[in-house]
Amino acid sequence: MLTDGEKKVLRTFRQYLMDPGRMLCFTGPMLATHKNSLAKLVKREYLVPETFKGAYSLTNAGFQAMRTCGK
Repeated sequence: MLTDGEKKVLRTFRQYLMDPGRMLCFTGPMLATHKNSLAKLVKREYLVPETFKGAYSLTNAGFQAMRTCGK
């Protein structure tokens, strides 16, 4: 089960119509706010951290979770 914070992160990916493998950057306050949730989603293998600071991309599992996590 996803936490509220993890759902917020996945909703951000949905807001930008992200597909698996496309990079989304979290910066400034947004990165600080979602730091723990991003780390948890990486551990669950829903996100992959990119080399660019604050950048993440969805895995196929993360894409499916994003589609079903509700609005």
